[in-house]
Amino acid sequence: MAKTKYQLEDFLAAVNDGYKNYVTTIHEMLLQRGYKLKVQTTKSYGLHVSYSDPKIKVVKGIIAYLLIRDEKLTIRINADNLAEYPDVLNRLPQNMVSQLDNANECIKMKDPQKCWQGCIGYDFYIGEKHYQKCVVNCFVLDVNSESFPFLLELIERESKERS
Repeated sequence: MAKTKYQLEDFLAAVNDGYKNYVTTIHEMLLQRGYKLKVQTTKSYGLHVSYSDPKIKVVKGIIAYLLIRDEKLTIRINADNLAEYPDVLNRLPQNMVSQLDNANECIKMKDPQKCWQGCIGYDFYIGEKHYQKCVVNCFVLDVNSESFPFLLELIERESKERS
């Protein structure tokens, strides 16, 4: 049986109208920067969108996933170069910082034998607070009118650092 090929329009049809402009803006920005779009389904999230650098063939090439969780739009950013833009992290609104606070602690930083071999976790500061968070759910953030400008800046800076 052939796999169904999904398009961005399929994802947009599943997104509430209030989020469509956010999705389109992120989509256009990442395509302009040369990222490749992939729309697929998973058991956990249903239909979701991811963007990856076609020159990088491993998971690290993926910069962002757009997911629908509980009828809300959520983004997961692989912020591998976050040490290069602490200014952005220090300007995040409190609700985004709270989401980072709630992310799982990185177990590999406590015990290197406990996590998969390629994991490095995120080790960063926001203000004076030190974070050591799991790469899987650290930068999983809600998309809304308050967070959107900061999300765009995070994606833009990460993209710039990767090139």
